[in-house]
Amino acid sequence: MSGIDRSGLRPHFWEDVPLRKMTQAEWEALCDGCGKCCLNKLEDEETGEVALTRVACRLLDDSTCLCSQYPIRHQFVPECISLTAKNLESHLYWMPETCAYKLLHEGKPLHDWHPLISGDPETVHAAGVSMRGNTVPEFEVDEDDWEDHIIEEPQ
Repeated sequence: MSGIDRSGLRPHFWEDVPLRKMTQAEWEALCDGCGKCCLNKLEDEETGEVALTRVACRLLDDSTCLCSQYPIRHQFVPECISLTAKNLESHLYWMPETCAYKLLHEGKPLHDWHPLISGDPETVHAAGVSMRGNTVPEFEVDEDDWEDHIIEEPQ
C-alpha cells in the first residue's frame, strides 16, 4: 500500500478504533509493506480457490515492496483495488493471511513484526513475510505462464 509516515499516530490506535472509524492516515498505516497484495493471483472458477503468484504488478517496487506510484496508481492500473472499510469484506477471500486489515476484521492481533508493533518498517522483511526480492514483474511473464509462478504465501 502506501508506506505512509506512521509518526503522529496515536499508539495502538488499531486496538480501540474500529476499521470503519479510522482516519485515512490510520487506515494507511495498517499496511505492513509486505507487497503480497500487489501480486497477481489466479482464481479457480470452479472452486473459488485463489492461488498466489510471484508475478507482481508492474508498479510494485521489488526492493521496497511498495507501490512506486501509489497516489496515482489508478492512472496506470485502473483495476487496482482501493481497499476501504466498506469494501473490505468482499475482498477478504484473496487477501494475504498476514494482512493487518484481514487480521483486525477477524478480531485477531497484529503480528510482532508488524511495523506498528515493532516501530520499524524493516521487521516485515526481516521476518521473511514480505516479497522483497522474490517477485517477477508482470511485463516479463506471459499471462498464460502465471501458473508456473504459483507460490505459497510467506508467513
